[in-house]
Order: sequence, then C-alpha cells, then structure tokens
Amino acid sequence: MAVSLSAASHILCSSTRVSLSPAVASSTSSAPLLVAVSSSTSSSSPHCLSSLRSVASSSSLFPHLSLVQKRNPIYGRSKGRVSPKCAASDAAQLKSAKEDIKVLLRTKFCHPILVRLGWHDAGTYNKNIEEWPQRGGANGSLRFEPELKHAANAGLISALKLVQPIKDKYPNISYADLFQLASATAVEEAGGPEIPMKYGRVDVVAPEQCPEEGRLPDAGPPSPADHLRDVFYRMGLNDKEIVALSGAHTLGRARPDRSGWGKPETKYTKTGPGEVGGQSWTVKWLKFDNSYFKDIKEKRDEDLLVLPTDAALFEDPSFKNYAEKYAEDPAAFFKDYAEAHAKLSNNGAKFDPPEGIIIDNAPEKFVAAKYSTGKKELSDSMKKKIRAEYEAIGGSPNKPLPTNYFLNIIIAIGVLVILSTLFGGGNNNSDFSGF
Repeated sequence: MAVSLSAASHILCSSTRVSLSPAVASSTSSAPLLVAVSSSTSSSSPHCLSSLRSVASSSSLFPHLSLVQKRNPIYGRSKGRVSPKCAASDAAQLKSAKEDIKVLLRTKFCHPILVRLGWHDAGTYNKNIEEWPQRGGANGSLRFEPELKHAANAGLISALKLVQPIKDKYPNISYADLFQLASATAVEEAGGPEIPMKYGRVDVVAPEQCPEEGRLPDAGPPSPADHLRDVFYRMGLNDKEIVALSGAHTLGRARPDRSGWGKPETKYTKTGPGEVGGQSWTVKWLKFDNSYFKDIKEKRDEDLLVLPTDAALFEDPSFKNYAEKYAEDPAAFFKDYAEAHAKLSNNGAKFDPPEGIIIDNAPEKFVAAKYSTGKKELSDSMKKKIRAEYEAIGGSPNKPLPTNYFLNIIIAIGVLVILSTLFGGGNNNSDFSGF
C-alpha cells in the first residue's frame, strides 16, 4: 500500500516518530506527499508501532523510512505535536483548523475549489455496498494520486496543496475531516448557511483503497436528468437534495483546460479576485446565494455558464418544482442545502467515535453572573441559589433549558397582576370609558 506522510503519523503510537533521509524529504516537497509501502494490511486506523514496522520491513520500496523509538511524543513532517488519541480527529485541532481555513479563504479566495474538494471526496459513496472503504464516501482517498487522476477531479491537486499546510499544522485531524471542514467552512464564509457538520471520519491508508473512476457526475451526459438520478440516487439522495446541492454552482467557474466546459474568460472573471479566467454560473461567483437558480431560469446572459445538467433542473418536472421554489425563496434553499450538504458529507463515512464529533454550537456552560441585571458581580451565596433553582427545574451546566425560565417567571407575574386587577379591584371606582 501507500500512505501519506501525515497518514503515517496516525499509524504510530505516541512513543515513536517517522524520519526521512534528506533525499526523500526533498523529493516530497509538493502535495500530495506519498511514501510507498508494500503490505496487505487494510486496517483503517492502526495505532501501534508494530503495524508500521511490519509494513516497513516487508517492503523493498521503503529503504529510507526509519522508525526511531523514543520516550517523547512523535513528530513527523507535521509541525504540530501528535498526541495519542482514540478518535479519528481531535476536536480542539478541528476548531483551530477551521479558523486557519477562514484565513486561507480570505487571502486566496479559494471557496469554490474547497467546496469541490469536499464534495468529490464524499461523492463516491455507493449505498449498495456495505463494506468500508469499498462503499466510498468521505474517507480522504482523494489525496492519493490514482484518484486525483480521475477526469472529474482535474485541478483538485491545487486544492490539496492549499490545505496540506493546515494538515501539517494539525496532524491529529484526518484528511477526510479536513476536506469536509474546508468545504463546509467555504460555504459559510461565502455567505451561505451554517452546515450541521459532525467530524471523526476515518481515513483510508492506501491508494489501493481508492474507488474506481466513474462514480462522480458528468456535466454533459446524453440524458442529463436520468444521469443525475443515477449518480445521486446511488449516494442515497433524492430529487430535492439533487436540486439543492446543484445550487452550490452559485460559487465558482468552469475552465475549459480542466473540465472541457466554459469559456476561457468572461467579463465577470477577467479581473479576479484570485486567479482570473474561466466562466462562472453567476455574476458574483464568490457569493453563496440563490442567484444560480434565478440566472438559469431567466437565461439572459450569455457570459454565464449553463451546463446540460444545470438546464435539466428546469426541464425535468420533478426537479423544476424545487428549482422554481429556490429561485423565489432563498431561505428555503439555504435550509435544504445545509441538510443535503451534511448528508452528502456523512454518507458512507466511517466515524470514530461512531456518533461523531461536534465542534460548533456546543452548549454554553451555566454562569450565574450572566443573569444579574446590575453591573456588580453577584455574591457566591446568590450564585448558589440561582444555580440551585436552575438545576431544580432540569437545567445543568452542560444542558441548557429548552425554554427561557426567567422569561416564564416574568410572564407568570404579569398574568397574576392582570388577574388581581380584574378580580381583586371591586372597590376601585375609576372610570376609563370617557372616550
């Protein structure tokens, strides 16, 4: 098999490190960084030194890799510290990596290609195959050369080079998680909906585990609507999700030197930002909104790209129902897109832990002082009283109440005042009927 350098760091336990001779190190300066290994091992997440030593010792193609036993934590090519872990990714590193991805997006304007990177790693899922990783899905296999050479993945080597430094910095993140994190963050940073993501995807470790070519959609098949259904139904998606996901073409451009589609340049792409050229689907091709559907429906600008599979959304009766809806209702599009993106990202992936890792919208811990109406800090005794009341009705530091307890108290007091006025004010002779 062949493992990437960062993937190799996942194989080792905390008492070892991988070192390369200068010759090999210099030859691996460009992404993806691959180290050839020969083995029959297919385990997705080995964590012990013996596994890698057996792989290394069995390979005549692995002369420069030495395993050095040490008491200190390991350091590979990645600059960050690799700590022992059970999960596929570390939550703290995922959060930090997300912030680095935001910086990358704001400086490189690479939103479209990062969305595509995540999609193409996940879009190989086949619901008819039960075994992992044969079933495909988001498993990091796109970092290997055989899959990068698939025609549908033309140009994605550039995306891999963009995110590789982040992988080096945060080695306790799987490639599968990094690709999906980059994709979801790109949508959100372009003004799109927040994607309900979870992480913990396990990486494949060898190019032999890459899916066969032909699982991703084609832009110009003989029967576009049927082709879309064949491909996306195989992924476990339905007509609504097909149309919603197609709306991501609101971002980006097609380039004839990569996909064979689009113009070399238009009035919307000749000045950037980022690398100039290509043909976009929308005027503002770095803004995530519903303009993709509106522009296809109106068909008024020849400088905007419409692929056969795009046109099918307004020609097929079932697809058209959703496309018309999204052209008129951006909120509906955002809602359905966020759900479909998360589903695509999750289908077929193997999670460790099985329930996944959530890094966004974590429950806020209870802080009694936040309920003080004055500027002065509450006393410790008052904090204890408030916390006791809060927990008595079902709240806890890690489980916020489903409703606003204090608002309910105010409402209850208001109702009592009204009732008291209506039924307890018999001796009040005030007359408010003079108008």
